[in-house]
Amino acid sequence: MEFNADLHIHGQYSRATSNNMNIKTLAIESGRKGISLLATGDCLHSKWMKQIKECERIDDGTFEMSGTRFILNTEVQAAKRVHHLIYFPSLSSVEGFIEGLKGHTKSLEADGRPYIQLNGEELAELAREVEASIGPAHAFTPWTGMYAHYGSLKECYGSRAGDVKFLELGLSADSTYGDMIRELEDITFMTNSDAHSPYAIRLAREFNTIRAKDMTYDEVMKAIRREKGRKFVRNVGLPPQEGKYNETACPRCFEHYTLEEALSRRWRCSCRGVIKKGVRDRAKELSDDGIVRHPDHRPEYVHLVPLGEIINQVMDISSPYSKKGMAVWEKLITAFGNEVIVLMEAPISQIEELVGKDIAEGVEAFRTGKVIIVPGGGGQYGKVLLPSKASEQDITPMKRGGNRAQMTLTDDYGE
Repeated sequence: MEFNADLHIHGQYSRATSNNMNIKTLAIESGRKGISLLATGDCLHSKWMKQIKECERIDDGTFEMSGTRFILNTEVQAAKRVHHLIYFPSLSSVEGFIEGLKGHTKSLEADGRPYIQLNGEELAELAREVEASIGPAHAFTPWTGMYAHYGSLKECYGSRAGDVKFLELGLSADSTYGDMIRELEDITFMTNSDAHSPYAIRLAREFNTIRAKDMTYDEVMKAIRREKGRKFVRNVGLPPQEGKYNETACPRCFEHYTLEEALSRRWRCSCRGVIKKGVRDRAKELSDDGIVRHPDHRPEYVHLVPLGEIINQVMDISSPYSKKGMAVWEKLITAFGNEVIVLMEAPISQIEELVGKDIAEGVEAFRTGKVIIVPGGGGQYGKVLLPSKASEQDITPMKRGGNRAQMTLTDDYGE
């Protein structure tokens, strides 16, 4: 069987997260999005774990509510502020991990994503002791990604680097970035939403399509290790240029720079802000020669944006939750079943019959890559625009750094 999975979200007890991020709402909204399996996120937090336990228990590490499966997972912040994803095979494994954290954290109840006073190797060793799986979260993000602070898996995880079987690319990268780096040749790439809201504009804005015998923890881990025909068959995510750390830029004024310009300026912007290295430049920096080499096992990477973004652009709606836009979204979901089907499979002619030519053409433009992309950087999201909706101001390069070029999804930006 094949199913869609979003394996990194947060519950309502994480910082800056919607109060609507509860298990019941997630179970319902994931089905409307087209996602059959979610990682729970935040399973070290006692109040969140209480909600998880309200689900039907399928096996030691798999739960279900309203037709949506869940596997146990958390994100933690460890030494150097680096974020890690951990997946647990059972409730007892979570309990053992919490026991092992005694003396190393004071924030399990303060934040769903706690700070752990351990380095990557120590954290991986503790995960191994409870038979959990660990890997980098949004590995290229310049503030909290592994590659922002370490030059390799070995530097981060030490003697336990061989235990790492997956890496989450993050919103500002895709597999072309990861496959510039030779040490990642055998690593399975994840694309997840890191959602802080349960609704389709955020939930599963990135997701994975997995081939396995069942939607369980054990089967997902076999897919990550590519055992006995189980594997990730598709990564789906935003165009990486839309990510807010894609290009090297100033976090104060958002001026963009090439890596060479930033180096020549000693990382100081014209506004006196400190220039932040972008994901694309960091991936090239970690590469031997800047050449993308996709291993045979690497699945296709499909670039998509949430359906709500397309509807809002076509209808000139600024609020992501406007009633007018949501009414169109609901009509399409009712007709086709879920958002993934609308974005990837529904006949354009049928979309047009339901909601009009403009929205149908918008969906088709995103499917075929005939859109304009203005890259993000420095903490400011990029823009993915329909040509008919792109103004001169939207696509004008930044005036001093100057590399905020427009491109299309079919451009060879990965190099």
